[in-house]
Formats: sequence, structure tokens, C-alpha cells
Amino acid sequence: MYQADHLLRLQREQHAHDQRNHSDILHLSKTDRLKHYGLHFAKYVGRLARGAEEAKSVERTLVDTFLISLSAANTLHQELGRAEWPTRASCKQNDPIYVLADMAGRFADACEKVDHMEEFISIARQANAEVVQWVINMASERGMELEPAVKARRRELAARQFYISHDV
Repeated sequence: MYQADHLLRLQREQHAHDQRNHSDILHLSKTDRLKHYGLHFAKYVGRLARGAEEAKSVERTLVDTFLISLSAANTLHQELGRAEWPTRASCKQNDPIYVLADMAGRFADACEKVDHMEEFISIARQANAEVVQWVINMASERGMELEPAVKARRRELAARQFYISHDV
């Protein structure tokens, strides 16, 4: 697992990236942002479920999932370095898609609870922490260096905002 200060740095870098490149999402209410992130998680489950039929690689999906989980953590005021890391039995499932589907489903459950004014923050935080752990474990199992891939993906996403100066 990443060290606490390492995760905090990644969260801060994601916050700066989001401020520059995703102002449309940052201008949403926090609950709408969480729902947006929940939809992203569902999209990534779909990518992985399509297997070879999916044009985007597993590595790209892992990076995208990690970036969204960092943004979700920031929205939830969740310091990932202090999160309680799960030892859930679901992490021992044979198929990693089911594991991510479980976490995405629980994150979506938290988002749905907002509309009913039910407790949702602890559910969302726990599911998000598990997503982070899952991505880190999957990247490690694949021999993938996550951080360089994250930096490259952020550069790719920043290039979409051609009208924003890099000097600012």
C-alpha cells in the first residue's frame, strides 16, 4: 500500500488538476459530483466486463479509476492516507471485475441514499477506499507503475483544455 504522505500528495495533485481541467465538475454540488464519480465507476466496470471487445486497455481503465477515486476522496474530505483499509472477503474473489462491481455498487448505493436523506458518507468513503486499494493491487499484480501512468494521463486530459494557458 502507498504511504500516507504519498497518497496525500497524489490527492493534492489531483485537486490542482481538477481545478484547472474539470471546472465543469467542480461547479456541481458535492452530491452531484459524487453521483458523477459513481457513474464513472460504473463505466469502468463496463469497460472491464467487455474484455477484448473494449478498445481502452485495462491499464488505462485502472488509471482512470484511480484518478476518479482521488477526486471522489477530495469531494468526500477523505484523507486516503488515514483511511481504514479493508480486509473484506470480496477482495479474494477470483474475478477482479466482480470486486470492482461490488465497490461501484456500494458507491452508487451511497449516492442514491443522498436523495432519501439517509447516511451515505461512511458508505461512500469505505467503497472509495476499497477502490483505491483495488487499483493499487491490480496495478501491482500487472507489474504496472501507476504513478507515471497517472501523470501521463493527466497530461493527456490537460491537453483537451487547449484554451487554458499552461503558464497560469
